[in-house]
Amino acid sequence: MAKIKNGKIVLWCYLIWYLTTVYFYFDPAPKIWINALGISAIIGLGLMLSVDASGSRWQTARLFMMPFAVSSFSALIKGQGFLFVFSPVLNELLVGVALCAMFVVLVLYFRHRYP
Repeated sequence: MAKIKNGKIVLWCYLIWYLTTVYFYFDPAPKIWINALGISAIIGLGLMLSVDASGSRWQTARLFMMPFAVSSFSALIKGQGFLFVFSPVLNELLVGVALCAMFVVLVLYFRHRYP
C-alpha cells in the first residue's frame, strides 16, 4: 500500500465514491446493469484498441470497469437531485468524503511507516 502512486490513489477514491453511491442508490432493475455491461463492452474494447496491448490484466480490467461504473452511476443518480457527482443528502456526501479521506490517510500512514 505504501507504493501506491498518487494517480492510483485518485482511482481508488473514484471506486470508493462509486461504491458509496451504489450503496445508497442501488436499483436491482436488470436494465440498468445490462445496459452498463453493454456500454462497458463497447467502450472498453475501443479503449483497448487505443492503448498499448501489452498492459497488465489489471489495466485491461480498468478499461472495462470505468465505462461500467460511469454508465451505472449515471443511471442510478438520474432524477435524484445530484449536483455534478455530489449527493444532495449531506449524510451521504459525508460518508463518501470520509471513506476517501480514511483511504488517503491509510496510504499516507503506510508511506511514512514503510518508505
